[in-house]
Amino acid sequence: MLTAPVLGVLPCSGAAPVPMIDTHIHLYDPTRPQGVPWPPKSDPVLYQPTMPPGFLEVTRSSGVTAAVVVEASPLLEDNQWILDLARNHPVIAGFVGHLEPGTKAFAGHLARFASNPLFRGIRLNEAALVAGVRQPAFVDDLRRMEDRGLMIDAIGNFPMVAALAQLSHRLPGLRIAIDHMADLPGGWQKTEDTRAAMRDLAKVPQVYSKVSGVVRQVEGKPVVNPAAYRQTLDELWDLFGEDRVMYGSNWPVSDRIAPYAVVFRIVHSYVTEKGPDSSAKFFAGNAKNCYRLS
Repeated sequence: MLTAPVLGVLPCSGAAPVPMIDTHIHLYDPTRPQGVPWPPKSDPVLYQPTMPPGFLEVTRSSGVTAAVVVEASPLLEDNQWILDLARNHPVIAGFVGHLEPGTKAFAGHLARFASNPLFRGIRLNEAALVAGVRQPAFVDDLRRMEDRGLMIDAIGNFPMVAALAQLSHRLPGLRIAIDHMADLPGGWQKTEDTRAAMRDLAKVPQVYSKVSGVVRQVEGKPVVNPAAYRQTLDELWDLFGEDRVMYGSNWPVSDRIAPYAVVFRIVHSYVTEKGPDSSAKFFAGNAKNCYRLS
């Protein structure tokens, strides 16, 4: 039986060692005979093999030594490709795959992949969530995931918030991680109504905020001053609390904006100001709870 790897640690400024887990990376290899459905060949930054050794290389200075891989392909057998890859690369602490709830094949596919303890859940986009929450078969399949102790990653814009709220009440044991909360769901900060909807969702104890997609560019250059992000990070921290925020880089997509070391340093400098206990939760404990990592 496969077991999840032991997670690495990073000493932090004289405090107790803090395990470092990146909860959002993508792995793929365009040189495989079958190629990849994403990224496109036209993307010079992303269209190249993105594999565990490359991740360990870019994280060397940060001390991050474990990651949750999030699907980058809708192909069924690419779920197996990642799980097979993990056999020789213990940096992969967990995998969020791609399956389609509400289809006849879902239960069988879920049983197959969930037999591997590294398979921790699936990612669903806004369109799937908004349409699916109205479909009994979709909700029933997510209940199957809830029964197995699995979770979902949710990616999309503001309209998915209402769908997530409905799911969280129907399936109170289903953990939900909202991806890229530094700039998603798009528009939730624009009006008091959208802010209120997000505040209500954030009160649900099984909903987590993935603090990824933080760094932005101005005039083609990354903004590297951590102070520029304090308001956004404060809002996320206040909404979800220190027990439900967790670090994610979105590597290698983050390379479009800034090198990994810059992405990490900005959030690390913010979180370490909150003390070693908060840092330990942000960089490890909350990820372990959300994804049920060993």
